[in-house]
Amino acid sequence: MTAVLPGPRTPLAAAPQAGARSELHRWYEDELGWTVTDGTPPCLPTGVRFDALGMPAAPGFAVLRRVRPVGPAALDRRSGTLWFLTATGTAEELPELLRWLEWGGIALDLTARGPGGRIVAPAPVRPVRAAGLPGGGPPDPREAVWVRPPRSGCALEPTLPVTGLGGGTDAPDLVRLVSAAATECHRARLLRAGRPRRVPTGVSRWPSRTPHGSRPGHGPGR
Repeated sequence: MTAVLPGPRTPLAAAPQAGARSELHRWYEDELGWTVTDGTPPCLPTGVRFDALGMPAAPGFAVLRRVRPVGPAALDRRSGTLWFLTATGTAEELPELLRWLEWGGIALDLTARGPGGRIVAPAPVRPVRAAGLPGGGPPDPREAVWVRPPRSGCALEPTLPVTGLGGGTDAPDLVRLVSAAATECHRARLLRAGRPRRVPTGVSRWPSRTPHGSRPGHGPGR
């Protein structure tokens, strides 16, 4: 009996060479100098160059309209979370800051990630390519995207919100950012529940409660 050999197979697409970097890795590592973790999806570690303050997308976009300017901000479309990049150490400060703003003990959809955490790396910011060209066409609607992208060639740290007088001329005070975030997250929860909005005493007039040197972590002798 004559053996029948299988016909030739179509060659498989060439696999990426070991150590080859994706466009995403090249953009973050070469243009921004940031670390990107391997895996699917690639992530940006927090607590190294920045921490991240996260909230649902709707309150997050309301904060973007209220607080200007802000540092880099990204939308994770899979989880529906808007992330604001903040100075390292702010994740640890968040619980005390919320108590000081009289939001302590109130359920808020706010989260902060610091050392050991990560957020999904948004797609690189590139000029829109024409459809039909290699790499063109609409972006994946599930990927994370920048809504306030970082600037290539510019130092990141001076643009990040930080407790006190702000991280630089391009960044808001972290106190103002967290105050607006807590208010908008609480508003969204009450709208979902159909209840009247509650604003903590003094939140709308926090500048009058914060003379120079009295904010959390900036008291006399600190």
